[in-house]
Amino acid sequence: MFLISKLVWIFCQPLSLAFLLVFFTLIAELLRWRALSIVAATASALILFVTLYTTAGNLLMQGLEQRFAKPAADPENLQCMIVLGGAFENEVNTARHGIEFNGGADRFVEALRLAQKFPDSRILVSGGDGSMSGIYEGDAAASERFFPLFGIGRERLIEETQSRTTFENAVNTREFLASRGLSHCLLITSGFHMPRSVGIFRKLGIDIVPWPTDYRTDGQVRPGLDFTQPNLNAQNMATAIREWYGLVGYYLAGRTSELYPD
Repeated sequence: MFLISKLVWIFCQPLSLAFLLVFFTLIAELLRWRALSIVAATASALILFVTLYTTAGNLLMQGLEQRFAKPAADPENLQCMIVLGGAFENEVNTARHGIEFNGGADRFVEALRLAQKFPDSRILVSGGDGSMSGIYEGDAAASERFFPLFGIGRERLIEETQSRTTFENAVNTREFLASRGLSHCLLITSGFHMPRSVGIFRKLGIDIVPWPTDYRTDGQVRPGLDFTQPNLNAQNMATAIREWYGLVGYYLAGRTSELYPD
């Protein structure tokens, strides 16, 4: 299932689809399938235009981020928090033995803030190597270097180092929580990733409080054209589409409580 999902994403992300349609256009031209070549070329151009020069991807991202609102105030007490991996540049960290973050760094910034405010809380970091090669350290391993730099003792950390997917995050986390008698933990992950995460955790009967972070939109995106930031538009489109692939795939596989949890 893990390898299948990786391969599907390689070929089905927007820019890959556009490239495959260009390739099909060339084949159709060689075979003199004129009508098919026009349809494929038009579809490729449309995907590229919508992905790069419209707010479509940001709208999809915004919808995911607004599904679960972050509580207005911190909890009065905090026993534990679950931080889902996906925030470290694992390939770079493995090679350089450092602490390099990607765009999901807010997951760990927020966990650090809460850990300092609630000194008795435990921090469960769930994240192994999600690459196809399996040769890199994961977020859980990198967190062992990160938190102590800010005075958070290693005895407060619970490292789940084997998971490669969100489903494995939840399955492995359930076992760690049960063995340590922890419950009603905050679930910290990116806002766009929260619907799928909550659906999986609910399906497995894990008692969590959604605590979204790492927002990519300002919540005020409207439909329209945007020629100012094609790279960011493409990135948000790809991220949002990937989440929806995950939501639909996990729902069909019976791994989430509902198609679009709220």
